[in-house]
Amino acid sequence: MTPNRRIVLSSDHTAIALRQAIAAHVAGQGWEPVDIGPTTPDSTDYPHHGEAAARRVASGDSRFGIVLCGTGQGIMMAANKVKGVRCGVCAEPYSAAMIRAHNDANMLALGARVVGPGLALAIVDAFLATDFEAGRHAPRVEMIKALEG
Repeated sequence: MTPNRRIVLSSDHTAIALRQAIAAHVAGQGWEPVDIGPTTPDSTDYPHHGEAAARRVASGDSRFGIVLCGTGQGIMMAANKVKGVRCGVCAEPYSAAMIRAHNDANMLALGARVVGPGLALAIVDAFLATDFEAGRHAPRVEMIKALEG
């Protein structure tokens, strides 16, 4: 499978079950999920997992990344520290579609303590089904990229 169909997934300990459900869901849609863990419920630090997934997206190894923690906020912040990553946390499908359409987001963050499995899958579907609109949004994405230095 090519990196264009590869999605890297990672989480902290709070989101293992939801991450695994998302991996199975995207695999059923023809994506290649690359689940980089963790696999045990032992407490772990979300910044490490957000960074690891973001580095795979930034390198081109994976087309998209999906990262999860309790709220999605912390792991999203960590992922966004990696140059080339635009990650947004979403709790409903509309925002997931808009971060793709308007911001060309390449990563999605979810809060396992915020959304249930059904809603999480709907959010993932909206994210993956939406293309970047470019046009008037392209210069703004370039402005975001310029902030990376």
